[in-house]
Amino acid sequence: QVQLSESGGGSVQPGGSLRLSCTDSGDTFGNNCMAWFRHAPGKESAGVAAIYIGGPRKNGVDYSDSVKGRFTISRDRDVATNTVYLQMNDLKVEDSAMYYCTVGTDVSRGAHCYGPGDWGHWGQGTQVTVSS
Repeated sequence: QVQLSESGGGSVQPGGSLRLSCTDSGDTFGNNCMAWFRHAPGKESAGVAAIYIGGPRKNGVDYSDSVKGRFTISRDRDVATNTVYLQMNDLKVEDSAMYYCTVGTDVSRGAHCYGPGDWGHWGQGTQVTVSS
């Protein structure tokens, strides 16, 4: 059973930084992906960044075009936990959204996990607000 715990959201001004954290304390067997996607009111959910936590591409990463060069996804190498981080720099107003950590069987072309379903399992989300 997947058990995701997210933290690190908040409010910042444009150009600021935030670091999101997510720990999967459940059974990760068969899951090769952890990722972040975001959802803003009136917009479709969108992948942000994904990292392979298993399989032949382990530790490989993928980013959406909108965050490349600004966001960095990484994982805790402690084998006892599955924790991923999303370092977000040079935040823009358009980055404002609810950010969800996900875990799934593989990484999609849209820089998010899938399996089961289009987005895998996801947590309760953490709000990121960028405004002046």
